[in-house]
Amino acid sequence: MPKGSNVPVPTTTLRVELGWRPGPGVPDADASALLLTAGKVRSDGDFVFYNQPAHASGAVRHEGKRTAGGRVTDTLAVDLARVESAIERIVLAASADGGTFGQVPGLYIEVTDPATGQVAARFDDPGATVETAFVLGELYRRQGGWKFRAVGQGYDSGLEGLAEDFGITVDEPQHTAPPTTPARADVPPPTPAAPPNAPPAPATAPVPPPGAAPGTPPPPPAAPPAPAAPPVRLSKVTLTKAAPAVSLAKQGGTSGIMRVNLNWQMRKQSTGRTGLWGTRQSDVDLDLCALYELADGRKGVVQALGNAFGSLHRPPYIHLDGDDRTGAVAAGENLTVNLDHVRDFRRILVFVTVYEGARSFADLHATVTLQPQYGAPVDFSLDECTVPSTVCALALITNTGGDLVVQREARYLVPERGVSPQRTMDRAYGWGMNWTPGRK
Repeated sequence: MPKGSNVPVPTTTLRVELGWRPGPGVPDADASALLLTAGKVRSDGDFVFYNQPAHASGAVRHEGKRTAGGRVTDTLAVDLARVESAIERIVLAASADGGTFGQVPGLYIEVTDPATGQVAARFDDPGATVETAFVLGELYRRQGGWKFRAVGQGYDSGLEGLAEDFGITVDEPQHTAPPTTPARADVPPPTPAAPPNAPPAPATAPVPPPGAAPGTPPPPPAAPPAPAAPPVRLSKVTLTKAAPAVSLAKQGGTSGIMRVNLNWQMRKQSTGRTGLWGTRQSDVDLDLCALYELADGRKGVVQALGNAFGSLHRPPYIHLDGDDRTGAVAAGENLTVNLDHVRDFRRILVFVTVYEGARSFADLHATVTLQPQYGAPVDFSLDECTVPSTVCALALITNTGGDLVVQREARYLVPERGVSPQRTMDRAYGWGMNWTPGRK
């Protein structure tokens, strides 16, 4: 599609794919969506992106990244039937992480019907140069239906500038002023001290409304205003082969809970075509697990097998939220770690097994997100699997001097005949546990 053109799209669930060719020096990119009324969001909840992956209505969901076939894609799922009537259009945007869009080759946005794989719209090469954020397209209402328009509007102020342009309140860390800049004290002037032995100020009694009959009680005091919603945090950390580790303390993740989410997509098997990717996650069951070793030497596993779901408020302070088969970002497989007990952890190995529905990870493309309650999220994608692996080490979390350091593993293992995936993972990382058969 040329810039500025439009085309009707099916009024159903759509898959919106942002894609590009990776390579040395190519920055990462992230897809996002803004649901607008009269050109602005109604609230920060109308912004869907990596830190806020699902709209409250269920109409838009960020499904995450994958790498396959020489390209990287980041995907949004849009259910037009669930878009609230007040929403007039959905802006489909992208932001560059670590560079400009002029350094991103083969950039495109594609809208498909996931049920059939049919491409409804595609906009290639928006002509980017120094931009760090881009509105690539938009979905908008027209005469009872929906259309897609190729926009191609760039920003050199990144995701922050784009978000604020549409009414989002952004919470970004304040930068320290350079030494040549005079310091400014952000402290209110002191309140003058009351004179010694001054009597307390008399309390002001509520006054009845004007014209009220004698004896009418005064109205109750006005309720305090509701606290303002916290601003949106745009910061994140993406682990790569070149930069595989991060300190949670340095990102602000020192307390509260941390959710570890696994979501995935699989190759569609029913179309008979190559290069089409669907969301039939129910065909495969992946299990998110964790081996743990506590500071007192206790070891164990948290997993769905054997109903070993763990506990958040007593050892091992790790809990598996449930056993999900959809792979969706909003649900998916989730582990929760209690960061208030950092001192009780020695190491945690998060891994995933193929329980059923696939013989290996070869056709499964997963994204891992660690979301501390306080601090920046940490995410990474798994590399393409080229071996018959049914178990993959995702992340090793190690207590280093009271700080938890997250190490991206993305390591596919091939169990020997008769050896379980769990025992294979144990051997590879030297956990030294005894294993017995289990089921769920």
